[in-house]
Amino acid sequence: MNKELKYAILIDADNISEKYINIILDEAAKNGIATYKRIYGDWTNPQLTTWKRVLLDNSIIPIQQYGYTTGKSSTDSAMIIDAMDILYSGAVDGFCLASSDSDFTRLAARLRESGMQVIGMGESKTPKPFISACNQFKYLDILLSNESDSDPEKEIEPPADQEKAAPAKKEKTAPAKKARQKPKEPEPQTNLKMIKKAILTLAKECSDDDGWIFSAELGNQLAKRFPDFDVRNFGFSKFTPFINSLGLFDVKRNQASGNSNVQLVYFKIKDRKQK
Repeated sequence: MNKELKYAILIDADNISEKYINIILDEAAKNGIATYKRIYGDWTNPQLTTWKRVLLDNSIIPIQQYGYTTGKSSTDSAMIIDAMDILYSGAVDGFCLASSDSDFTRLAARLRESGMQVIGMGESKTPKPFISACNQFKYLDILLSNESDSDPEKEIEPPADQEKAAPAKKEKTAPAKKARQKPKEPEPQTNLKMIKKAILTLAKECSDDDGWIFSAELGNQLAKRFPDFDVRNFGFSKFTPFINSLGLFDVKRNQASGNSNVQLVYFKIKDRKQK
């Protein structure tokens, strides 16, 4: 049996909102055990008080770091020093770095040089260099948005007195319409066009003599090329439906040898000459 990997979760409170805490912990749990759970910030700052209940509920240790200079954050250096101390302790196999700050790019690269698995987590505004320095990168705002879209409690009935209020709103149609506009949805930096181009290249380079490529191999290769690739960024929960939605491949399924309950999925670029 393979041992479960141990991770250190380090959160930059200056750049990450407490609303993402469940996603951070859930994504880390998919990869291994959270041996360390620490969050860094100046806890005398009133803006961080919303984190208090979250820290208690999830047993996250707050690390106090005063801001020595106005307009400058010293949280980064405290988090980097701790990360290196944990690295040299030999107690973990990887790190989850939760921040949208590019200042952690060198830290992520250094941890990978030491053989650590590095999972970055931040918003879609995160600079590309930090994303590229990680083995994996998760867009917290996109994952949260997807959760909200699939929440059955989100669709609630309008209030009973809405019809009575409707006539009064008649002259304010334009402003009301503007107020109801949805904010722009966060988007991954590795967009669908880039993914399609890479998939077609991989399907040609890694396929067998008959042109078929194993779905797991395709997924692994995409993850190596794009740390931020995740089918959930595009509204899918599984890899095969995402590939099918592109309309680029034929699909075949074979029964796994010795296990009739397991299907092996393969893809092949469609022959454009076929009707």
